[in-house]
Amino acid sequence: MRNHKGEFWFRGDRAKQADFTAAIDDLILDSEFTAFAVGIRKLALIDEVKQGSIDPYLPLDAYSLAIHLMLERFIDYLATQSHRSRAVITLEAQGPRENAEHQRAIADTLTYGTQWVSERAFYRHIRPGAMFVPKQGSHPVELADMLARDVFEWIRSDCKVEPRRWDIWSDKFYQREDLRRGKFGLKVFPDSDIRDLIEQHRDGLR
Repeated sequence: MRNHKGEFWFRGDRAKQADFTAAIDDLILDSEFTAFAVGIRKLALIDEVKQGSIDPYLPLDAYSLAIHLMLERFIDYLATQSHRSRAVITLEAQGPRENAEHQRAIADTLTYGTQWVSERAFYRHIRPGAMFVPKQGSHPVELADMLARDVFEWIRSDCKVEPRRWDIWSDKFYQREDLRRGKFGLKVFPDSDIRDLIEQHRDGLR
């Protein structure tokens, strides 16, 4: 879709391609949602594991780690809302084995909590288990997939190159107070070698 391939090629009509891209921009801008994203830098993570500097509270599997860090930020958001309700976690369906692994990662986080968030807080704000839906049509999972791609490209550049829609996405990320310790919806991990660039991004949003 981003590269105008397949049904989005519009027979090579550049004007229609530009109109379509602009319509997607407007859709994101006009949609009311709060964004959360976690990007795991796998090579940097492997280096930290080899050096023995990884936090013992954190899972080592990249996807489980992402879920762990994501839920910490989501809890901060839920705990500060005036309307209290227990959230339902929805993930993209990837297959029976993958779904079961992700379900277990969520269950572990809700059962044992994290270094910064107690299991009681998770229980209070999140319903046990998760729903899995296929990525299709206009389901919000499609929107999450678009966000994930741009986050991936930003992190792949070591947070130096901003994708075209980065300004739009950045305004949608969860933000509270000083944006530290789970009060910002975008987490990059590990980040010790690029923390200055990440903090510059956060500072630009305040």
